[in-house]
Amino acid sequence: MPAGRFLEDFKVGDVYRSPAGRTISQADNTHFSLLTNNANPIHTDAHYAAQTEFGRPLVNSFLTMAVVAGLMVPDTSQNGFALGVEEASFPEPLFDGDTLYADTEILDVRTSRSRPGWGIVKARQRGIKQDGTVVLVMTRTFMIPDRTHAIRGERFPTPRD
Repeated sequence: MPAGRFLEDFKVGDVYRSPAGRTISQADNTHFSLLTNNANPIHTDAHYAAQTEFGRPLVNSFLTMAVVAGLMVPDTSQNGFALGVEEASFPEPLFDGDTLYADTEILDVRTSRSRPGWGIVKARQRGIKQDGTVVLVMTRTFMIPDRTHAIRGERFPTPRD
């Protein structure tokens, strides 16, 4: 049986917290910005960033979103897939060396009208720095099966000797 939650495990008002954090390095920020062709120097040019109100490079906002979503996958969408992100805001900056944690509050749970045995979950997810500062608030929607529609089978291959 796969790990993670299924549709019947989600209840409106439930709150989940990531069991671990992720410290973001300048290398993470630079690689992500280069990988996504984000040419904004505020993420990769320390000299430029030093001249801004922040005084140093900002962590790429989409990296922040990706890490927060990833930290919460075991408690949210491990058995399903993403449908969308909306209402994302970044109330405070995230910098190289900050450790990012995440929490999730379940806002809505409903069965799918078009996919029997599946449902749609809407959740508010936050990215929170090591000092408690909230750096991201987003609403994320994902599709998740109930237990009877879980993918069954081996995830680990049988070794060939």
